[in-house]
Amino acid sequence: MAVVHVLDDYYLAITLLITIAYQLFFFAIAFSLKFDKLTDFAGGTNFVVLAIITLAFSSQPDTRQIVVSIFIMLWGARLSAFLLFRIIKTGKDDRFDDKRDKFFPFLGFWIFQMIWVWTVSLPVTVLNSPNITRFPQPSFGTGRDIAGVVLFVIGFFLESVSDVQKYIFRSKPENKGKVCDIGLFTISRHPNYFGEIIIQFGIYMIAVSPAAYGYVTGAAYNALSATVLGAIFLTVLLMFVSGLTLQERPGAKKRYESGNHWESFKTYTERTSIMIPFPPQLYVRLPTILKRTIFLEFPIYVFDPAKHADHGKVREREAEEGQRDRQDSHEQSGAQLLDGERS
Repeated sequence: MAVVHVLDDYYLAITLLITIAYQLFFFAIAFSLKFDKLTDFAGGTNFVVLAIITLAFSSQPDTRQIVVSIFIMLWGARLSAFLLFRIIKTGKDDRFDDKRDKFFPFLGFWIFQMIWVWTVSLPVTVLNSPNITRFPQPSFGTGRDIAGVVLFVIGFFLESVSDVQKYIFRSKPENKGKVCDIGLFTISRHPNYFGEIIIQFGIYMIAVSPAAYGYVTGAAYNALSATVLGAIFLTVLLMFVSGLTLQERPGAKKRYESGNHWESFKTYTERTSIMIPFPPQLYVRLPTILKRTIFLEFPIYVFDPAKHADHGKVREREAEEGQRDRQDSHEQSGAQLLDGERS
């Protein structure tokens, strides 16, 4: 079977067009029916579609192409299946409460999802393209290949296991509002994010082997090397756009102002690494400078009650709690008097 050439020899245009069409199809369903259950499913399965198509376009794909294609398909399929299962259980996605009925804001999310899918797929897309496969390829099993497989296996374990652990923890009524500090969450506050990041760097490390070992040269070398953009994009997304920045300081602020297990949460953040898995017994003793640099707990994630809390809400909550305590005290005293009279 001959190599298929479509629009360009890196498959960038055809994968972009497929991604746009795929996401717009599901957007039309989601917006028309006000249906949240397909949103994340559309994102995850899009990776699978692109990997299958670009691999099929390749003429006699080698082991490296098959491995990276299977890896991204496994990751995308697991992610979409888990998120679909979760949204079926919860019923709706709170992220879209202010967008679901507004065409352009809702479409904006789907456009961003198009960019996410296409960019993160770049290592697999370019590796499977004619401009790379026309060069001789190193046999699978190089040092980079092995390192990439190890990263993928570790990342896949961290992401998949932590997703299940958190879901089970939160599904129990007695854990409502509590801090999830079980399993992998004892060594990382966001093990799923860390796993997702090293998965993508693992895939890139395998995909870039032909360029790294000098088999692919010229413009193709530059193109394959540049696909690290996919892993970098995902890392920036999780660390500075939609992941940690939306959960760390805002989550701590909400707990502090509402008094929702604040002390246990504060203790948890002091002893648990924000992303990189690390023994809590050692992490709690680390100097702040190491936590803020090597362990990635940047100042933008840190909640300082004096600077970031709405103290009006805190005073209001404390006043309500004080009123309830006094009411409970009066009721208890009345009950004791009534018991005394009866005796």
